Amino acid sequence: MESSGARILLECLKKEGVDVIFGYPGGAVIDIYDELPRHDLRHVLVRHEQAAVHAADGYARASGRVGVCLVTSGPGATNTVTGIATAYCDSIPLVVLTGQVPRALIGNDAFQEVDIVGITRPCTKHNYLVKELSDLPRIIREAFYLARSGRPGPVLVDLPKDIMVARAEFQIPEEVKLRSYNPTYRPNLNQLRRAAELVLSARRPLLFAGGGVVGSDASEELGWLARTLQIPVTSSLMGLGSFPGDDPLFLGMLGMHGTFAANKAVNSCDVLIAAGARFDDRVTGKLSAFAAGAKIIHIDIDPTSIRKNVGVEVPVVGDCRMALAGMREILSARFEENIPVPRWTEWLATVHDWAQSHPLGYVPSEGIKPQQVVETVFGITRGECIVTTEVGQNQMWAAQFFKYRKPRTLLTSGGLGTMGYGFPAAIGAQMAFPGHLVIDFAGDGSIQMNIQELATAVCNKLPVKIIILNNGYLGMVRQWQELFYQRNYCSTCMEAQPDFVKLAEAYGAEGYRITAQADLEPVLRQALQSPAPAIVDVRVEREENVYPMVPAGAALDEMLLV
Repeated sequence: MESSGARILLECLKKEGVDVIFGYPGGAVIDIYDELPRHDLRHVLVRHEQAAVHAADGYARASGRVGVCLVTSGPGATNTVTGIATAYCDSIPLVVLTGQVPRALIGNDAFQEVDIVGITRPCTKHNYLVKELSDLPRIIREAFYLARSGRPGPVLVDLPKDIMVARAEFQIPEEVKLRSYNPTYRPNLNQLRRAAELVLSARRPLLFAGGGVVGSDASEELGWLARTLQIPVTSSLMGLGSFPGDDPLFLGMLGMHGTFAANKAVNSCDVLIAAGARFDDRVTGKLSAFAAGAKIIHIDIDPTSIRKNVGVEVPVVGDCRMALAGMREILSARFEENIPVPRWTEWLATVHDWAQSHPLGYVPSEGIKPQQVVETVFGITRGECIVTTEVGQNQMWAAQFFKYRKPRTLLTSGGLGTMGYGFPAAIGAQMAFPGHLVIDFAGDGSIQMNIQELATAVCNKLPVKIIILNNGYLGMVRQWQELFYQRNYCSTCMEAQPDFVKLAEAYGAEGYRITAQADLEPVLRQALQSPAPAIVDVRVEREENVYPMVPAGAALDEMLLV
């Protein structure tokens, strides 16, 4: 029995376990939308295509599954590029479906034609232009396999309109065979033995967890290694939640706005075990000074990430969970479950002293401090929620002052630093977990980049909470202008802004405003308990800065403190 290309596409998506698609229709994909009501797939209509990708991204990060979005050709496709690049930088599995003009018109400057395959080639793991309907089932199967396997990432499939109309018999392939693509999951046993020996020879070991620990579901294995050997742990922004934020062994986040203890520890350790991290510049600071006295064990499924930025003593190519589980087996067998007391008690005492002497903090005042807002939300929720963030000061305060106890509970744009990410990502997370509390920490600048998605949240009855740390500035840029540009606050003042409470109500959501410390806890509690989408506009002190801060070009232990 013959089926249209549109039906074949949707049947292939169901075969991959897809249950929700985030999208926006248009002429090039109208045949897919015509077929969609006949299938058991939920479609979430966003108000901008960038938000469709961010929502699919949030769904993927929260659930561990592949996120899917569907947009039309031309501007619909180009509007996805920022979202695709966001997912690419953070290794998030997405399949992005874009409409394309009929094959006969490709290259003729047809209406709403762009070479989206060419445009997205640098920021996708792979992409396809479907040239024959007979190739479609194989391509969709491969797209999902590529998105979720190895180092995950976004895959784009460009769908010419005439192929969606054409009819053919089809069969979905059971297996994917790609001769040139064979990710290494199981690490080399000799390298694991070398890594284990190096750890046991250490006097000042440190574990560094990146986003790969979250992505590979390796938190349990990381926790065993840390607690059994009593090794302190730090993480990148993307790794937060991979190890409980309230565990005594956790030193906090590493890097430009990392904690004093974490930054001092990485530049003082003698063995650094890095799992699923890529050593980007925001983590390392001055490269020549980064962990200069340490021998580094680097575990990563992507061999091109190893030795890309820092020298490595023991490279381990493979899945983080398998690698850490392999080290657990080696160590357990060696000690027959009687792990000796570590020789680094002095090191643990030193690290503890750093954490005690320079904790994260802020100077209280009569006004509302943004850090205080994050702390209050954590106190109300006890960490039992999913947090998304926008980008800027709000992102760093959410990273510093909220204690993430579980993986996949912080969704944030790390590598690309995309303003406008957090709210649509929260919508995606809420779709993945309808019964969970989902909170977006936002700035008054970032939230306006995708504020139109309030309509999406209201229409789909998604009780996402947006907490705006409203300081009337583009805060992170203003901070740099204050510290390094003689307070030349050029184009960072955001005093001309909408009334966020009225704006929320105009969309059919709830709006709250907090201007006094006495109202902070009760109003936040009321908003978080509401079954409706809500904006909480919190007027915080305008020129509060994020500290610690490592200036550009400085070593991690050359921090500016409160």
